[in-house]
Formats: sequence, structure tokens, C-alpha cells
Amino acid sequence: MPQRQTRNRRALLEREAELLAVDDALGEVSGRLPDGTDIPGARRRGGLLAFAGSAGLGKTTLLAEVRRRAADHGCTLLSARGGDQEQQVAFHVARQLLQPQLAGAAEAEIRATLGSWYGIVGPALGLCAAEGAAPDPQGIRDGLDWVLTHLAVQRAPAVLVLDDAHWADPQSLNWLAAFAPRADDLALLIVVAYRPDELPAGAEAFRGLPGRAGHRPLGLEPLTADAVGRLVRDEVGEHADDAFCRECWAVTAGNPFEAVELTAKLRDRGVTPDGSSTHLLRDLAAATKGRGLVSRLERLGPSTVRLAWSAAVLGTQVPPELAADVAGLGREEAADCADRLRQARILTSSRTLEFAHPLIATAVYHAIPDAMRVALHGQAAQSVVDAGLGASAAARHLLETHPEGDPWVVGRLRAAARETLRAGAPETARSYLGRALREPPQDEDRAAVLYELGCASQLLEPSVTVNHLRAALEEPISDPALRDGIVFKLSQSLAHSDRLSEAAEVVAQAARTATSARTRLRMQSEQFMWDAFRADEADSPGRSRRLTRLADRLTGRDLTERYIIGLRAWDATLRGEHTSTVLRHAGRALEGGLPWADEDRGFEVPVLVAMTYAYADRPERAEELFAAGIADFERHGWRGAHLSFGLLLLGYVRYRQGRLADAEDLARDGLRLAERVGRGTPVQWYAVAVLTDVLLARGRVAEATALAAEYAFREPFPAAVTFPDAQAVHGELLLARGLHQQAADELAAVGRRLDARGMRNPAWCPWQLHLALAESRDAPRQARDTVLDAVARARQYGARSAIGHALLVAAEVCGGPERLTLLTEAVDLLAASPAEHLLAQALVARGAALREDGRTEQAAELLGRGLETALRCAADGTAAQARTEIARCEVRPAAPGAAAT
Repeated sequence: MPQRQTRNRRALLEREAELLAVDDALGEVSGRLPDGTDIPGARRRGGLLAFAGSAGLGKTTLLAEVRRRAADHGCTLLSARGGDQEQQVAFHVARQLLQPQLAGAAEAEIRATLGSWYGIVGPALGLCAAEGAAPDPQGIRDGLDWVLTHLAVQRAPAVLVLDDAHWADPQSLNWLAAFAPRADDLALLIVVAYRPDELPAGAEAFRGLPGRAGHRPLGLEPLTADAVGRLVRDEVGEHADDAFCRECWAVTAGNPFEAVELTAKLRDRGVTPDGSSTHLLRDLAAATKGRGLVSRLERLGPSTVRLAWSAAVLGTQVPPELAADVAGLGREEAADCADRLRQARILTSSRTLEFAHPLIATAVYHAIPDAMRVALHGQAAQSVVDAGLGASAAARHLLETHPEGDPWVVGRLRAAARETLRAGAPETARSYLGRALREPPQDEDRAAVLYELGCASQLLEPSVTVNHLRAALEEPISDPALRDGIVFKLSQSLAHSDRLSEAAEVVAQAARTATSARTRLRMQSEQFMWDAFRADEADSPGRSRRLTRLADRLTGRDLTERYIIGLRAWDATLRGEHTSTVLRHAGRALEGGLPWADEDRGFEVPVLVAMTYAYADRPERAEELFAAGIADFERHGWRGAHLSFGLLLLGYVRYRQGRLADAEDLARDGLRLAERVGRGTPVQWYAVAVLTDVLLARGRVAEATALAAEYAFREPFPAAVTFPDAQAVHGELLLARGLHQQAADELAAVGRRLDARGMRNPAWCPWQLHLALAESRDAPRQARDTVLDAVARARQYGARSAIGHALLVAAEVCGGPERLTLLTEAVDLLAASPAEHLLAQALVARGAALREDGRTEQAAELLGRGLETALRCAADGTAAQARTEIARCEVRPAAPGAAAT
């Protein structure tokens, strides 16, 4: 047997339990035995198998055996190793795992394999250059999920092996931690090994993942004295005495790496394995690590030391010619040095320069004098650029150098940040730009670097972005486009930090000082937008008048003009202008197109225009726009807050149509995405408000109450205007729970806030309808005035669903002889509207009124229709009311099938 295989076998002493777990897992994932025999009735099942142990306990050797056994089972192997020097390289581990499976193919084949994910994950995996808008981190993770799932299905059974996971880059580690539970449903076995004390804080989820061995990793223990004795005797002969073997165990503490290295030295030195030599063992053991290893390296000569240092600086899978360039050695001299390092068991026998063990690599790296280590990183940055490996490969070395005001360094770091940001790793881009700022850049470039740093921070910490961008505006800026970009990004960051008044003031000030008419118009459009979302706007009616005057004279010739016209359509919706006016402006805004995924514009105005159609009883057009917008988000890899908003509001559109089951599914999908964005964010308020509205429409008050409690859906409500209005939805929930006075107080507060701003459309916020119901028990006359005012507002707006809803509530509040008249008109209007769940309520209410009036046959027919409509809408509460009313009728309904259902 070759020496390397012999040493691996020896190092696997006392790993029977671990190997048994490996064999069981490989048998399940492959459905076959190692000899290729199929296991009868086997169902391929993957999962996670994790091994944890401190340095030198044999994790790498164990994973090498896993790879060998996986090959015997006919498994596709995906393998990677974290590197102490590559933790700053975004997606380094993901590239090792996935790139070899795709890189050998032609570009057309890779495009066909990745499909719509090509432009999103291709840059992260180094398969193509990044173009267009940067995907968000969640989009990258979803894309990597798809690629790994696709490979696992197409090339099953598959085994993914990750060694030294504690040194994996955060992007790859967080992705794998989130993906790992899915392996249970695939023919994919994930095997990882890591040092538990060095696992980074961001990967705590990985530590607690349930695996095949339960909720904890399999811990590797040191070897016993008997096992170390077996290693010694295998190496130097069976005549080694017990006392000598036990001393070998004592000086290595049972560490497999140290024990194997010690036995090799015993053989090389010809040490007599008995009591006469035990005094040598501590010095020999010390030579395998720390200062002893460094001394052994230094004896190989200065050139060999420089090559080893260069390899340690460059990391894993180091091309020999690159290490030679960094070390300043010729090719032949470097090759001779590499051979000496292999003979000394410092490097392996692979074609690239790989250290025999991570402990050796770490020891060599930390042995480099500080000044020399900095210089080597600087040379490495230059060498990788000269080798055509790109700015990103150089950037992680530049992070280790000292600032010297070098424009070349700033340029490489900025270029690397652009590449990394486009590849979906804003954290890494931010670290590069922070280092560029410390270089520092030349005065004329400082504002641009601060701007780029702000852009890289926006998805992570909008408040930090604000600081960077304000600092950028204080720098001298000669490029007007750069200044405008900084202002726009600053206003966005303030708005996304729930500081809408500041966002509006930033662009208002820029509009006042703008020297270009187009720039002034663009700034005004941004100001109109942020003011529209402000709950604390001081002069909303005045802003509406200014917006009306401006929008009515614009033609929509460019995107800025169309944004202003779109804002005019939304403002008309909030104020309750007639739907004909609203739809005219919405159509004008869309004539030249409103992109949803424009980095410089945001998606707010396209969303607002789409919602104008939903409130104006044109849900089919709203759905078309949302479908196009969601497709844009997915195409760009925007699968965080953007996609969450899209799904939530599409769900709200379907809620308004009465497609309540679909609406709930979309709202829950949106809420799941919002959870990944973070609690307390604006998208979460939207998510909980939409889902609460849907649950109440379905009659599931207890679920809505539990949802509100789980997400602290109560005061203080967000400073931004939301739809549906969060406080109004909370008031509706209080009413549904029977808390009439609390509901009345909450809803009256909503009314005072919205009326002061001229937001009078009950289609957008039906606070008056719920307030009237809350008041009707203790203040019936006041309730009547409230609901009839809502009816008048709805008629002014002109949407049948809004008028019908108002009439339905008015019938309940007013009662008496007006009740049937109001319900008759409500049924007629709602039957001609998209709002089927409201139609179901109106049919049941009118049927109940007719029954009380003694007209049971007409009542039964309407109740049957109401029940059928409620069932179609999944309005369970309305269906239950219909059944109760049907049971009270003397004559059974005309639609017995529906009633029986």
C-alpha cells in the first residue's frame, strides 16, 4: 500500500463510530452498498452529517475517507475547503463547490443550464461578468439554492463535502446553513467538518442545525494511548516498548496530526523505540508545530522559506508560478524549493502548492515577520492582477497592507467593490471601500468613494449609508451627475430608515438650488413621492395642489415626467377624485413605461400606479402590472424586500377581488420574505396588515389576533403611509374582537390623521365604515352620520365596490325601513364589481332582511347565492352566517347543492 494511504488508514484509528455514520448516510443517499449492490426497497435520502473537533484531530483525513467512500458508492462529489486567508473572498467556498460542475461547459450550455439564474449567480460563481443592477443577497442565496438543487437532482446521488467550515467565507457559510435542511428531501448528503471554537458568530445557525446524528455534530476525540502505540509500532516496528509508546501519547496528547508527524520523525531519525530515547520525544514533537516547525522550515534555506511564506499568503490551491512571482524566485528555483518542502512534509504532492495540514499553513503564516507579511500581501496583489486574476483577487491582499495614499490601491479596491457588489456580496464590497477610504483617495475622488461606500451599505444599514452620503456631499464635487446621484441615494436611505421628512427635505433643498431645469424637475418628483408617504406632512392639501398644477401640464416625455404624472394619479386616488380622473392620469403615466427595477428610481411610483387600478375596480390591469414588476424583480435577483412588497400587494389586489385563499397564500409568502429582511422593517408592517385584513375577511378572528400579538402589531405605527393603513387595520381587528370602544378610539384617530391630509377615499381606507360599526352600539345617531358621510365620499370616487361596501355597512348601521333599500342597491353595485367577498356579505345581509320581513322564498334564494359566493371566495365566516340564516328559513333555498356544501 502506498505510504499516503497507509498514513490515512493509521490516522483513522478509533473512528469506527464516525465511519459507521458515514457508511449509513452514504447507503441511504445512494441506495446501494459500497460494492455497488442495490439495497432492496431503498429510498434515496440525504441530510447533514457534521464533524466537530479542535485542530489536528483528524477532520481532514476523515473527510478524505468520506470522499473515497462516496466515489465507491457512485456519488457525484462536490468538494470545498475553507481557507484562513480566503475568508474575505466572497463566495470562495460556493465557487469551489459549484464552479467545477459548470466551468468546463461552453457559455451557451452554462446559460441553458442556469436559465434565468445565469445573470444572478453566474458572477458569484465566477462564470460570467456582472452586468446591470446588483442582486440582493437573498436573490443570490435563492439562486445558489436552485443551482445546488438542480445538480443534486440531475446528478444524484451527490455528496457535498466542506472541510474547515470555520474558515469559509460568510456568504457561502450562511447560504449552506440555510440550505442544509433541504438536503433531507434530496439525494444529497452534506458532510462538513469544523473547529467549534472558531466558527464565526454569523454562522451560529450552522452549529445548531439538526443533522443525521441528531441536533449536534459528531465530536472527534483524541486518540487513546493504545491507538498512538499502534501508530508507533506500524512506523518503527513491533519491538517498540510500552513505556516508549505511552510517552509518545503523552507528548502529543493523543492529537492524530501530531502523533502521525512524530512517528514519521522517529522513522526518519532511526530513533530506538525504548526507554533510552524517551527524552528525545518532547523536542521531536515540538518540531511538528509552532516554533519547532518554523525552525525546521528555516533549515531548508532562505529561498525555500520565501516560497513557503508566499504560499501561506496566497492561501489554498496556489499555482506554483504565482507563488514564485510573489517570492521573487525563478521558475526552476521555485520548483526545487517546492520539492524540498514536499520532502519535509510541509507541502503535499499535489500540482498546486498545498500545505500538508491547515495547522502547518497557519504556523507558517504567523511566523512571517510583520513587515515582510505586509510586503508579501502587497506583492501578491500586484502579482494576481498581472496574472489576469482581476481586482477582486487582489483586494483581499490589499486589506492586509498599510495605507500609503496610493491611487493604484484605491482604484483596485473600488473595482473589486463594484465586482463584488454586482455579484451580490455588499458586506465584502463595503470592507473594500472602507479600506480604500483609509488609503486615502485623492481629494477629487473622495466623494465618489464615499458614495460607493454608501451604496454598498444601503441594503445592510441604511442609517450608516446616510452618514457616508452626508459626508460625500461635504466634499468638493465637480461632476453634477455624481452630486445628483448622492442626493437621490441619500433621500432613499433616509426614507428606508423611516425618516421621510428628512428624505423630502434633502431633495427639496436640492430642487431649490438646482441650476438645471431637468434636475430641478427630478428633485421635485422625488420630493412629491416622499411627501406622499409621510404621515406627518404639514401641508398635504397644498402639496396636492402643486402636484396637480405641475402634472397637468406635463406630457410624459421622459421618466421623470411620467413619475410625476403617476404620483398625480395616486394623489387623486387618496383624495377620492373620480375614478375617471384617476385612470386618465394612470394611463398617461404608463404610456412610455414605468420600470420597476430601476436602481436610480426605486419601485414606489410603479407600485402606486398599479394600486390605483386596484382601487378603481380594475384589478385585471393591476395584476398585469404586478406580474410584470415581480418578473422584473426576479430577473434582477431582487428577492428580499422588493419581492416581498410585490407579492404582498398582489395578494392585496386579490383580497379586494374576493379571492381570499389566493390572497392569503400570497400574503404568507410575502411575510416569509419579510421575515428574512428583518423584523420591524416597513415591509413587515405591510405584510402583517395585509394578512390581518385577509384573515378578518375569512372570519378567522382568533388567527388574526394571534398574528398581531406575534408581530407586535400595535402602536407606535410607522411614520410612513401604508396600504392598507396599519392603524385602521388594527382598529378593524379590535372591532372584530368585540372591543367597540377601543376600536372607536383607534379609528377616530385614523380619521383625524387622514382627513387633515385630505385623504378621503373610503376605497383606500374604509376607516369610517368600521368606525360607524363601532359607534352604532352606544352612539347610533353619530354612527349614522359617520356612515352616510362615507357613502357620499364613495359616490364621489365612483368605484362600484367602494359604494357597495359603504351601502352595506350603512344598511347595518341605519336599520329600519332604509335597510332593504340600501341593501338592494349594495347588491346591484357589488354584483357589477370585482369584490365578490363583499357581494357575498351583501347577499346574506339582504337575505336575512327579507327573511325578517317574512319573504322567505326570496330570502332563501338570496341566501343560497350568498352561500355559494362565500364558498367560492373562501369567506368562511360569511358562509357560516349564510348557513345559520338558511336554517331559519321556513322554505329551503333554491340551491340545495350549495347549501349542503
